[in-house]
Amino acid sequence: MTQETVSLGEFTFECGESIDDLEIAYETYGEFTGDNAVLVCHALTGSAHVAGSRRRADTAGQAHAWWDDIVGPGKAVDTTEYYVICANIPGSCYGSSGPATINPETGEPWGTDFPAVTVGDWTRAQRRLLDELGIPNLHAVIGGSVGGMNALDWAKRHPDHVERVIVIAAAARLDPQCLALDAIARRSITTDPNWNGGDYYGDEDEPPTHGLALARQIGHIMYLSKSSMEDKFGRRSAGMDAGRDTFPADPAAGFFPYREVESYLDYQGEKFAERFDANSYLYLTRAMDNYDLASGYENDADAVAAFDGEALMISFTGDWHFTTEQSESLAEAFRASDTTTAHHVIDSDHGHDAFLVEPDRVGPPVDDFLASGVRGKAVSDTVEREDSGDEFAPVHTSLFSD
Repeated sequence: MTQETVSLGEFTFECGESIDDLEIAYETYGEFTGDNAVLVCHALTGSAHVAGSRRRADTAGQAHAWWDDIVGPGKAVDTTEYYVICANIPGSCYGSSGPATINPETGEPWGTDFPAVTVGDWTRAQRRLLDELGIPNLHAVIGGSVGGMNALDWAKRHPDHVERVIVIAAAARLDPQCLALDAIARRSITTDPNWNGGDYYGDEDEPPTHGLALARQIGHIMYLSKSSMEDKFGRRSAGMDAGRDTFPADPAAGFFPYREVESYLDYQGEKFAERFDANSYLYLTRAMDNYDLASGYENDADAVAAFDGEALMISFTGDWHFTTEQSESLAEAFRASDTTTAHHVIDSDHGHDAFLVEPDRVGPPVDDFLASGVRGKAVSDTVEREDSGDEFAPVHTSLFSD
């Protein structure tokens, strides 16, 4: 494994603004043989550190080896066969240029003076990085959640540079409910007095940890399903804790219980606020909200019409953030141009988090698709697809056409 930061020089963002020197932190695994490169696109708050036991000082939590069960020697994305690259996206806070990095013109952190970023900017930066590494084409690009949008964008922008695309728990665009929740999450940050208009990087400044923790709590609710929350927490009390959200009209402090689900959200929010930058969260959620596969085209099918490789969608029945129906819509967009396409539906109660927490279910179709395309056994347990309206084939099987 290598851990590097590369300077890509001047970079103009899609918003029209530019910076003189875009830096990208990236990691590589395995050996490049000319036709075995696999780009892994991380999710919203992930990092380039997709796998491996070595710790990086600038990563923690999900960002630390966030897909180690999938990427590595002998694993689904086998680093003895593939040369794996994962790059931290522009706007993040794990080594690549973003709001928390230094603006060379001022000597101070960029803050909200950093240009607005888009998923398209991430793709363009990754293409520039691959040029620096001498990699003209990819065997595959893989991404989950907004990383799946990033992978889709590769099929749209660089259809001749990718042989296989794997889109996991993602969609062509966010629906209004998710847009609304993201908006509330951002307002949790910007209404924290410590946000200070995005200028909180001084030695004596307190960052907006309270607002960021609340934003992360909203995110965690989006990542879980009703079933998983019932199984994890139910309505159980975590004990009386007068310091946690006591109701002003209580006859005595702690009259109402502090529930396990509240304790979980508080813990997750606090830990996240210790490792992530609030401005980066604002920037990256905006990029996700803004993404629309069909932008610049008549529809989704037109956007991916030039891609002539193979495509795999993986979705989870308990995921309401990005649903199986949205993945099937993506699969239909690829099929419209006769792209060999599979949609692998996994029966899961874990919600959106399933792509991270169920490697034993995600790994086999990814492994087989990388090696054999949609004809891989774990991908195509069932090869027949019935045209039955909104009905899907049984879970753990695929929907595809040649």
